[in-house]
This record gives sequence, structure tokens and C-alpha cells, in this order.
Amino acid sequence: MGRYSRQFKEEAMKLVMEQSYKPAEAARKLGIPDTTYETWLKKAGWSKEGSTLLAEDSRLLQRQVRDLQTQLKRLQMENEILKKATAYFASQSL
Repeated sequence: MGRYSRQFKEEAMKLVMEQSYKPAEAARKLGIPDTTYETWLKKAGWSKEGSTLLAEDSRLLQRQVRDLQTQLKRLQMENEILKKATAYFASQSL
């Protein structure tokens, strides 16, 4: 297994891909060698030319979708619990 976890790499790459950091700046901020960081970016489809993604990493996108679906389900469940609690306390105050 590599020195850095997959989750760390994904979060690190977001600095460039989503937050518009320059690769050297992000690598320095994270204490990662520039060459290592740029290798991760290239594998994810990022290109220096225009600083855009040439091809999205489908595994990363699939993981993000799963994470968002899990988060959505949790929030929906919490919302239902809050609705029931509100109804219960409203009936108790009458």
C-alpha cells in the first residue's frame, strides 16, 4: 500500500480541482513533493494546460455519488425524526 491513503489523495487533489490552488502551492501546503502531487493530478485527468480536467476519474465520481447518497439518506432520516419530535412536543403543549 502507498504512503498516502486514497482518501487523503482525493481530498488533496480537490485543492487544485475544486478550489483553484496551483499544484505547487497545494503540494507545499500539504508537505507533499510536487512531482508526487502532479502525478496524482495527471492520473485523475487534470492537465496544466488551462488547468482543467481532461477526463474525470470515474471511480472518484462514483465514490462521491455514493457518499452524497449516504449523506442524503442520513439527512432525510434526521429530518423525519425532527418532524416527529416537533409534532410530539406540539401535542404535549396543548
